[in-house]
Formats: sequence, C-alpha cells, structure tokens
Amino acid sequence: MIAHISGRLIQKGTESVVIDVNGVGYELFIPLSTFYTLPGLGEQASLKVYTNVREDAIQLYGFLTQDERDVFGLLIGVSGVGPKLARNILSGIAVADLVSAIGSADSKKLSSIPGIGGKSAERLILELRDKIKNIALKGVPEQQAAATGEGDPLANDVVSALENLGYKTAQAEEAVKKAKAVSVDAVSFEAFLKEALKHLSKR
Repeated sequence: MIAHISGRLIQKGTESVVIDVNGVGYELFIPLSTFYTLPGLGEQASLKVYTNVREDAIQLYGFLTQDERDVFGLLIGVSGVGPKLARNILSGIAVADLVSAIGSADSKKLSSIPGIGGKSAERLILELRDKIKNIALKGVPEQQAAATGEGDPLANDVVSALENLGYKTAQAEEAVKKAKAVSVDAVSFEAFLKEALKHLSKR
C-alpha cells in the first residue's frame, strides 16, 4: 500500500494531480484544500496517500496533512460515503471544523456541506462520533485570528487560510509572523501562504 509520495509535480488540477517519481507518473485525486497549497508545475511536491483498492482499479488519494488522510479513511468507512463524496466533504469544510462538528453532533453544520443532507449528517455523527476522538486534531474555534495582522489584511487572510487547512490558530499566527519576517517586501497571497507552510513543515 502506498502511504506517501514525493516527486516532481507534472500535472495539476482541482480534481487530481500527477507526480513524477523517478520517471513514473502517479495520479492522485485531491481535495481543494490540498490543491490550494500545491507548488508550481515542475517543483517538488509531497503528499500523504490513501490507497483505495477496488475490484477494477487502484486509486490514490493525496492529502497535504496526515489529519486529512486519517479523516478521509474514517469517512469512507461510513455507509453510503464513497471516496468521491469523502473528498468532496474535505473540499467543503476544514478538517478541524469537520472533526469539531462530528464530535459535538452539530448536524446543522454538517448538512451545510455540499452533498450532505440531514440524514447523511446524522449518519456521520452516529458512526464517527466515537472514532473521531482518535484523531489527534482537536479542532479550532470558529473565529478569525487578529493577533498577527491587525491592520494587515493579507496576513489575516493567510492566517484564515491556514486555519481552514486544519492548523490551530496559534500555529497559524506563529507561521505567519515568521513568514512576514522573511518576506519583508510586498508579496502575493500565494507566496505568503507557501512561506508560512514552509515554517509549519519544520515543526
């Protein structure tokens, strides 16, 4: 079973990517949260992988964080939830918020996710409420960080994006402060986010 892939990114889309590993191209289906953090074409990319084995195919699903991969594995174990829907769920809500919503039995929040209705939300809670406690991620409060960027909308946007990817507020703020110290000149949102993620990967 493939659990991790690292190589050169040769194709990139919102649905899937192709990573070249020593001349072999691996296609991985990804959620939007992972897509937004990918490097440019030709650059090195590293993803956690869930290998889904079917009778007629072997499909690889790639994720930026281990938390996303772990939650994906729990989701597809729920009756009526296949890999495609599980990926769509992770595209529609931050993994921290998903863990929090299931743990607190917030069916209203879960049913607001595209593709999830009231009955599906109740089923997610029923089948995952106890299992989700095993995920190391504890979730983050639903609030915008202000400590890093009062008067700096770009910094606040990057903190918010990191929170949406499942990082805790304190982690996001610390990474943004470090990224801002390195990127003293005005930078784009994408460049700022990549720099912050570099610091988080060193933790």
